[in-house]
Amino acid sequence: MSRKETYETRTEALLLPIAAQNGVEIYDVEYVKEGSDWYLRAYIDRAGGVNIGDCEAVSRALSDALDREDFIEDAYILEVSSPGLGRTLKKDRHLEKSLGEEVEIRLYKPREKRKEFSGILKGYTAEDIVIEENGQEMTFARKEIALIRLALDF
Repeated sequence: MSRKETYETRTEALLLPIAAQNGVEIYDVEYVKEGSDWYLRAYIDRAGGVNIGDCEAVSRALSDALDREDFIEDAYILEVSSPGLGRTLKKDRHLEKSLGEEVEIRLYKPREKRKEFSGILKGYTAEDIVIEENGQEMTFARKEIALIRLALDF
């Protein structure tokens, strides 16, 4: 397991009881470098959404737990937020909750001279994602997908 994966896994374990105590669920945890700064991001959610008070309460408790455990070697910025409306669908549980919803898919390499597709998420397996675009089912190998997220309707 990489250092990044270790930090994310250990943070998620610390976050589990905090999320339960605050009536929220963990959507995702990521440890990423942007520019010269490291960010530890925890995304929380619940039916009906989360508010700034939820994020603040979880952030304070998680910050205290991270200070006690002190397993992250780098200086980092802790952020706790909602995954947002156009949330990235990284895990099977994200896909499961999004079946029947409109999604956007961005590919690493063009297919039919396009890298971006959108449609209704119809299904998924360990290897594939299936959407319906304009009445036609399309199957994408997960390894060819750079990004899949919920579509934003404006």
